[in-house]
Amino acid sequence: MSHTMPLLQLSSIGKQFGGLSALSDVSLHIQRGEIYGLIGPNGAGKTTLFNVITGLYQPSAGEFRFNGQSYQACKPHVLAQAGIARTFQNIRLFANLTALENVMIGRHSRTRAGVFGALLRDRKTRDEERAITGRARELLRYAGIGKPAQTLAKHLSYGEQRRLEIARALATEPLLLALDEPAAGMNATETESLKTLLQTIRASGITVLLIEHDVKLIMGLCDRVAVLDYGKKIAEGAPDEVRQNPAVIAAYLGTEAPLPSEGEGLGRGGSHG
Repeated sequence: MSHTMPLLQLSSIGKQFGGLSALSDVSLHIQRGEIYGLIGPNGAGKTTLFNVITGLYQPSAGEFRFNGQSYQACKPHVLAQAGIARTFQNIRLFANLTALENVMIGRHSRTRAGVFGALLRDRKTRDEERAITGRARELLRYAGIGKPAQTLAKHLSYGEQRRLEIARALATEPLLLALDEPAAGMNATETESLKTLLQTIRASGITVLLIEHDVKLIMGLCDRVAVLDYGKKIAEGAPDEVRQNPAVIAAYLGTEAPLPSEGEGLGRGGSHG
């Protein structure tokens, strides 16, 4: 397969809920090894598009291709097997399980033992369990979880819980890591730590897609950015190019003033769409 082919290619994607058109004719492509940002004012359709990409929603129109294959009307577990992992805007950890157990759960889609192996506890199953545990410990270190692996998820700091979600997503061995507002609720130090982690993940060869309302983070991290407004893509390109695009400025601020690079004063653009 040619590595010049986009990893993810969406062509004329539409999504309707009854009579409401949430997405209309959205096309974009994400190249292997890039960090791609998706931004837009409230109600822009970002979440809807993100949910189409990760299989929670089925598109009403258009074509969805990932890693050279067409995926029409696929469920989340199918896309997870194909190599798309996601996190959610609201933390969805197993609060009363340990950090280690949370990451091990992420390996479930890649295990081979099956029910009989788990019941019989044969050597092959035990070897696989040891390998899963070892990999989970590696990912905890990689994600910068400073607490012991046996710490319950609910006892981690907010920033560590966010990074634990990323570690769990990485346990699925994704080609595309899709992050839903990973910096939400983080302070400046935690956000900087997240930025470093995402750059490390990209350097390892994993492609990253993120929805994020922190415009400063997007502009300082992403190779390319797409902007949605009222369910349509109004801009796409390098961060500086997008930031100065008059349509983007008008969508966020309703004026011709430049879009702030510091992520402040974003009018309609504070959060999810």
